[in-house]
Amino acid sequence: MMRTRGLVIAVAALLGMAWGGSPVMAGELLEKKVVVYSTHGESLLEVVADAFEKETGVKVDFINLKGQLADRVRAEKANPQADVMYGAASSVFLELKSEELFTPFFPTWAEKLNPLFRDEAGYWFGTIQTPVVMFYNSEMMNPEDAPADWSDLADTKYKGQLVFRNALSSSARATYSALLQQYEKRGELVQGWDFLKKMDANTKRYYGSGSLQFQAVGRKEAPLSFAVLNGVIDNRIKNHLPLEIIDANSGSPVITDGIALIKGGKHPNAGKAFVEFAGSAKIQALLARKFNRLPTHPDAIANAPAWMASTRFKAMDVDWGALSAKQSQWMQTWDAEVKDVGKDRR
Repeated sequence: MMRTRGLVIAVAALLGMAWGGSPVMAGELLEKKVVVYSTHGESLLEVVADAFEKETGVKVDFINLKGQLADRVRAEKANPQADVMYGAASSVFLELKSEELFTPFFPTWAEKLNPLFRDEAGYWFGTIQTPVVMFYNSEMMNPEDAPADWSDLADTKYKGQLVFRNALSSSARATYSALLQQYEKRGELVQGWDFLKKMDANTKRYYGSGSLQFQAVGRKEAPLSFAVLNGVIDNRIKNHLPLEIIDANSGSPVITDGIALIKGGKHPNAGKAFVEFAGSAKIQALLARKFNRLPTHPDAIANAPAWMASTRFKAMDVDWGALSAKQSQWMQTWDAEVKDVGKDRR
């Protein structure tokens, strides 16, 4: 559902004062609104939109498209209806960059980011780093019985003990693809598909939302799953679920949630201002505190929850650039030929 706020025009010079002299659009007038397509939840988008509108007076229309975001941006290429794409894995941004759907733009905070979290040509930048981790319900499974690595999920001893997200989730798509790529890099792609088929055989349900997935683990439908790290932390702290995180031997895929300007957007100046604002250390720290989102901006960590500075996890070796060219095809194959559709729950 589209959401609309505020009606005030703001001059870019105001942004310079608010953000420490941003040279992005000096002397230019911001449009009355900005349209944002996202994979982030409405509550997070509300926080960012409210802060942006308060800072600039520019109205924000946003829509959470979840797994349909990339297809929507593609479908509107000839007549873009949005100005900013906010959220989704870096592999999706790389894919859409190759289709010439973005306009390059360097926000002032970009130079602070690790090169892993930015496009060197300025087509997209990471605002959240999102490790995807395996976890289990400690009231159903002992540590010694938990898998040590992703490959263990194909073991028949875990039959009926797994619940996962379906591939409509961008994080799930990225994870299934990253796991398959580990086999491809060893020249064992056939074995990789066999692994996914065995993991599917062990899977009890696929859920269309993260909340349903965590509810299933919480009510002890199955003990094992995988999800983004902040989702596990949220459910452990806020919902008091007995969840234990597994630091996989081969590492966890670390997804970079990005932001980019959509080429041909009707409100380019407001779009640039939104990118500048949403990725700033101030906003990254705000989202860290409110939603347990792990920042990419190093300056945001100081004002983030303590667990973010202390948490350690191994990162899986994933070539996101190479993956971007194959992920869509691989996931179509996974959805059509691997996944048991009878296990889907919406």
